[in-house]
Amino acid sequence: MKVLVVEPMKPCEVREIPDTLEAMQQTVDGYIESVSFEREAIVCNEQGKLLGLPYNRPLLDEGGLVPLDILHGTFFIAGISGEQFVSLTDEQIQRYKNLYDNVMIVTAAKEQPPQERSSGKKKKPPAKNMTRGER
Repeated sequence: MKVLVVEPMKPCEVREIPDTLEAMQQTVDGYIESVSFEREAIVCNEQGKLLGLPYNRPLLDEGGLVPLDILHGTFFIAGISGEQFVSLTDEQIQRYKNLYDNVMIVTAAKEQPPQERSSGKKKKPPAKNMTRGER
């Protein structure tokens, strides 16, 4: 089955994968979940958010304009025929390649200012132990 594989921070890639549950799970590195549109489905790791997989691309509405969610980890796009996943047409591949090669989620670690790193309470300087002669 010819699908479009979309990995975080990489351009989309056309791949042939076997039409088996195992191959689909291997592609997304876990249990699969699909979001179906009229003629295509996005197949992703169903626990991508819970597992903390990296941000990938926005899940857009059928018009490609409104973001519905953020997909985490690798996903692929397949065609749909009835209740089955099927190969994408060249037209579908080009449409989604144009869309997802130009829309990426880029993440960067944000360093917190020093005062926000603590629990929010200001710490008192440690008490000085004095000997009898210092009092």
